[in-house]
Amino acid sequence: MPVQPSSPSRRKALVLLGAGPLASALLPNLAQAAPEDARRLLAELVKSQPRAGRVTIKTQDIAENGNTVPVTVSVDSPMTEADHVRAIHVISDANPQPGVASFMLTPASGKAEVYFRMRMAATQNLIVVAEMSDGTSWSASRAVTVTIGGCSN
Repeated sequence: MPVQPSSPSRRKALVLLGAGPLASALLPNLAQAAPEDARRLLAELVKSQPRAGRVTIKTQDIAENGNTVPVTVSVDSPMTEADHVRAIHVISDANPQPGVASFMLTPASGKAEVYFRMRMAATQNLIVVAEMSDGTSWSASRAVTVTIGGCSN
């Protein structure tokens, strides 16, 4: 039985069709953010210098599969009108885009805690910054080792 040649990948097909610029717009961004990209984004999002403390990140130390990694972030705050968390920003220094998520909170949130699942392309640091109602910001970071990345084709 003759062996059939494999069909070209989506990327090769688009390049063969002369759609190079269009192909890069349609294909996922495979480049990884660098630590300096994460720092730059952090400076854009948060105007005050974050201090360590008050933020807790709960996730796996080793993610065997980066396709869906559970993350819980909590901030020590009474969540009153006078003292509450306004925003929680999650940043990664090795995902294709450093900005993972931003959560806006009010005293009506009742609790300064968010839960989400994220894809992780590679071993990376998660950086979380909480902006408080008094203008201060607090941060924590956590290294996550990823054995199989979840952001590739």
